[in-house]
Amino acid sequence: MGLSRLAALHGVATSYSPSPDVTVSVPDDTVIAVLAALGVDAGTPADVRKCLVAAESRSRLLPPTVVVWAGEPLPPALSGLPPGSTVTVEPEPPETPGRPPAPLSMRVRTAAPAPPVKSPAGAASASASAPASAPHPQRADGEPDAPAAVPAWWIPPPPGVHRVHVRTPDHRRATATLVVTPARLPQPPGRSHGFLVQLYSLLSARSWGMGDLGDLADLAAWSGRTLGSGFVQVNPLHAAVPGDPTDPSPYRPSSRRFPDPVHLRVESIPEYGHVRDRAALDDLRQDAAALSEAVLNKGALIDRDAVRELKRQALELVVEVPLTPGRRAAYCDFLAEQGQALEDHALWCALAEVHGPDWHAWPEALRDPRSPGTARARTELLDRVDFHCRLAWLTATQLAAAQRAAEDAGMSVGIVHDLAVGVHPAGADTWAQQEAFAHGMSVGAPPDAFNARGQDWGLPPWRPDVLAATGYAAYRGLLRGLLAHAGALRIDHVMGLFRLWWVPEGRPPTDGTYVAYDAEAMLAVLVLEAHRAGAVVVGEDLGTVEPGVREALARRGVLGTSVLWFERDWDGDGRPLAPEKWRRDCLATATTHDLPSTAARLTGDHVTLRHRLGLLTRSLEEELTEDATDTAEWLALLARLRMLPEGDGDEEAAVRAVHRFLLRTPARMTGVWLPDTVGDRRPQNLPGTWDQYPNWRLPIADAEGHPVTLEEITASPRLHALMDVLRPRKPHTAPPGERRP
Repeated sequence: MGLSRLAALHGVATSYSPSPDVTVSVPDDTVIAVLAALGVDAGTPADVRKCLVAAESRSRLLPPTVVVWAGEPLPPALSGLPPGSTVTVEPEPPETPGRPPAPLSMRVRTAAPAPPVKSPAGAASASASAPASAPHPQRADGEPDAPAAVPAWWIPPPPGVHRVHVRTPDHRRATATLVVTPARLPQPPGRSHGFLVQLYSLLSARSWGMGDLGDLADLAAWSGRTLGSGFVQVNPLHAAVPGDPTDPSPYRPSSRRFPDPVHLRVESIPEYGHVRDRAALDDLRQDAAALSEAVLNKGALIDRDAVRELKRQALELVVEVPLTPGRRAAYCDFLAEQGQALEDHALWCALAEVHGPDWHAWPEALRDPRSPGTARARTELLDRVDFHCRLAWLTATQLAAAQRAAEDAGMSVGIVHDLAVGVHPAGADTWAQQEAFAHGMSVGAPPDAFNARGQDWGLPPWRPDVLAATGYAAYRGLLRGLLAHAGALRIDHVMGLFRLWWVPEGRPPTDGTYVAYDAEAMLAVLVLEAHRAGAVVVGEDLGTVEPGVREALARRGVLGTSVLWFERDWDGDGRPLAPEKWRRDCLATATTHDLPSTAARLTGDHVTLRHRLGLLTRSLEEELTEDATDTAEWLALLARLRMLPEGDGDEEAAVRAVHRFLLRTPARMTGVWLPDTVGDRRPQNLPGTWDQYPNWRLPIADAEGHPVTLEEITASPRLHALMDVLRPRKPHTAPPGERRP
């Protein structure tokens, strides 16, 4: 009982329910290991008793981080303060230089909370009350609830991350981070459709062996102007861990804070045209053309390492060109904005060039980013540090250009960036923020109906206690960087804002357990940063979802993800869910990067692929029969709804019918998997495989498996026939001299 109580005090689960009628106990060894990763020694019964006494006797006047939602009742941490307490809010410093705002001072009174009334402009006295104009909380359907009363003594600070100081009449004191945030996220303006694409797979005639940010901007500009698309969603563009070979998965990056310069369009850098050694650049361009030719016409896989090396050589020539005064000023501003985080990231990149990409194997003096040895290395490698800072800036400018291209094309949302659930254990983030990660732990998933062995993703989790104690600084910085040039953000495994499955190193995923995070604070920081950026947020909430999580996300305006093949009436007859019964606040799609393409699903090709790779748990005949039954149910529904006028046997027509169905749902956003537009049958990633399948290395291909360029995709009759289903109908405009009827 003592271990269970200690675990509960630290958010560590001692049991979990893979299904409503099943409860599984977590091994004690797992609980002890997880507590150790949180800095709690529970190795012996005596240790448990000692830690319990310490934890239960510890009395905090305030938690480390306090959340206030605009227009909603104050949290108990503030509303329950003793009468006569003095509350002082030290406002967040302004982003632009100027006079810092004055602290807000309040005194807790015993009077019952009063309805909001308008306070004088700029008032900061103890008698002031909440402004009547404070936003009202909203229900999950987007409609506002009744105005929430707040205590008359409370003076609402503006949205931001402040410091709150409390002094009680008996002279106790406490300080905490205060996150004040709007009640809900920005929402998409109306309904829209857009493409989902793994950027590396989208090669154009100008690509250097893989898709780049120039291709992204071009796809956005073309689809916005020609097809009326509202967004383009891409895979995570986070910085990868260099290796031999580099891990190709975009979901296991070195850093989530900074993008990978491998995505740069080198020729679009202004200094490129002023490189003196044109012969060297020409040679590199010829090598890049050969890489693309091999991928597009010779069956080669996308080779990130080769692309990275070519671009590194070209970029070293480019950065030798002096920046113009205006460009130099912009670069200096970027360095000032990014601060220590960028310097650490660039230093890790420079050290990795010398000592290899795993910082655990570096000389001991360099494993600590704040050690004297690291400080000396920072000076010795100054030129390389500046080189990597420059690449981060150049990549950020091209990300901004892609979002501008989307906006200029009339897109209502623009580029939807993707946030991976974690980072590589040997990468830049874990080196620079060592105290924030639970070392010796890995994020994964428990056993379920689809994977009896569970999953281990090899990603060290953030420590929830350190996040709270630091005011979620690392999380805030991560979100701010990602949202700087995004119209929306997709959050992979959004359930991780609430809890994550931790697996102790060296143990199977079945021996893991859930660790809880402060979802209120995680959501508040997300809502605040997205509001500052004016960005929409989409949560990937597929799979096992804890009760109440989807409702909590919807209340704050986080859109969900609904994939056609999974949308069935699970509480009823289990049949495909009628379009009008789908949720409104979601991104609706036919597939994702981890699932078969629509053509492969309709034909059963995905089953035969898994059979070829030895991934089936039953006979091929059983799997094909079940898959065909599932597909037939959906096709029958499409036929009943008169969405398949061409009848059975027409694959392209069936793909169009699937998207007609998606458009019939109330979903705010409808995503089209770009490979579906040309009939590609291959998944970009096949879960459960490593070297058996070329995950994350395939270019988009047509129905015959031949790779196609961006130019060929945009000219594809199959694409245009499909997009005619979703394309907004423009009113007829009469030519000059012609009168409209």
